[in-house]
Amino acid sequence: MYIHNLNPIIFDFGILSLRWYSLAYLVGIIFGWWYGKKIILLINKKQSKQFQLNLFDDYITYAIISLVIGGRLGYVLFYNFSYFLFNPIEILFIWKGGMSFHGGLLGIIIATIFFSKKHDFDKLVLLDVVSCVAPVGIFFGRLANFVNGELYGKPTDLPWAVVFPMVDSQGRHPSQIYEALLEGALLFLILNFFIRKISYKKGKSAALFLIVYSFLRVFSEFFREPDLQIGYILNYFSMGSLLSFFMFGLGIIMFFKIK
Repeated sequence: MYIHNLNPIIFDFGILSLRWYSLAYLVGIIFGWWYGKKIILLINKKQSKQFQLNLFDDYITYAIISLVIGGRLGYVLFYNFSYFLFNPIEILFIWKGGMSFHGGLLGIIIATIFFSKKHDFDKLVLLDVVSCVAPVGIFFGRLANFVNGELYGKPTDLPWAVVFPMVDSQGRHPSQIYEALLEGALLFLILNFFIRKISYKKGKSAALFLIVYSFLRVFSEFFREPDLQIGYILNYFSMGSLLSFFMFGLGIIMFFKIK
C-alpha cells in the first residue's frame, strides 16, 4: 500500500513558482499544437479539400482561452455555485484549482464554431483534430490530480490502494490513475486508430470521442469519491456521471446524424 506524500509544487522562488498541474496543461497544449498539425496533414491526404496548417496556429489561441474560461466557469456552475455566489472574486483564483472537464469541452466547442465561421475552416474537421489530441492532455491532467491528492477514490483493500493522509488513513482507489489510463491513454489509442485506419468522414472522430469518453468516465466514477460539496445526485449519480450522460447522448445524436 502506497502512502501519498507527493509535493504538487515543482519549485517555488517566491514570486515565481511552478505546479505539476500547470505543467500538465502546458505539456498538453504543446503536444496538441504539434500533433494536431499531423492529424490535419493526414486528413488532407484522405480527402480532396486541403486545410491550411497556419490557420491551426491561430486556432490554438482560441482553444487555450476557451479551455481555461470554460473549465473554470464549468466548475463554478456545476460543482460549487453556492460558494462562488458569495465569493465571486475567487472565480479568478485559478491557481487554487477547480476546473471542470465538461465546462472546458463546452468552451472548446463554442470557440471552434466561432473560429470556423470567421476563417472559413470546417468546424467538424477542427473538432476531429481536437478529439484526437485531447486525451493526451487528459492523461497528464489526471496524473497531476494524483500528485495534488485530489479527486481520490473510494476505500479499498486492493494491493495497489493509496493512502491520502490529507483525507484519512484508509487505503483508497487511485482513481486519478484509472482515469489517466482509460480517458487518456486508452481513448487516445482508440481515436487515433479510428482516424488513421478507417476511411475518414468529417465529425465521426468527434462523435466517437463524446461517446467513448462518456462511457469511460461513468465507469471511472464508480471508483471515485463524489465531490464533498455535492455528494450523490438522487442518491446514486455523481455530477461527473450526470454530465457524461448528456455528453453521451449528444455523441450518439451527432454520430447518427453524420452517418
